[in-house]
Amino acid sequence: MAAQPGHTDFQIRAARRDDCRDIARMIMELAVFEKMPDQVKISHQELERDGFGPNPLFQCLVAEVPEGHKSAEGCTVVGYTLFYYTYSTWMGSSVYMEDLYVMPEFRGKGIGKGLMSKVAQVGKRKRCVRLQLCVLDWNTPSLDFYAAKGAQDLTAKEGWHFLRFDGDALDALAEEAPED
Repeated sequence: MAAQPGHTDFQIRAARRDDCRDIARMIMELAVFEKMPDQVKISHQELERDGFGPNPLFQCLVAEVPEGHKSAEGCTVVGYTLFYYTYSTWMGSSVYMEDLYVMPEFRGKGIGKGLMSKVAQVGKRKRCVRLQLCVLDWNTPSLDFYAAKGAQDLTAKEGWHFLRFDGDALDALAEEAPED
């Protein structure tokens, strides 16, 4: 994807195995922004295994700028989006965007919009009927960004709540499974 007028040159491409260190770095940057850095337990090796092995569990796109526009830290991979497919028994195939992140110095240049639009395009090619994601309730800039693009807040509109089992609760639930 070429830059639009007034925007930094950038390219959006499928992530490669050798991008996993940059992706892991940006996952931590996102977690710091979300005030949850202690929650990150994944390594670049796990990303390599889970995303680039024989049965990938996710797909990832990265935004890359030319060497001449690299970040203050020397990075050319300046944004990413990680996504995977889900299935709605009511609607069919869906794409779930787990993360969308652009380094702060590159925000407002069309990179986030480009990454998200590319996920939508990939999903449409796979006949997905919707793109889903979660946003922290205090993250007003992201909520506003998604709403401006047409996203619906299902918590407000339909009363859906996003739930999770992990740790001891997941272990206990798995132990209650009937024998095979």
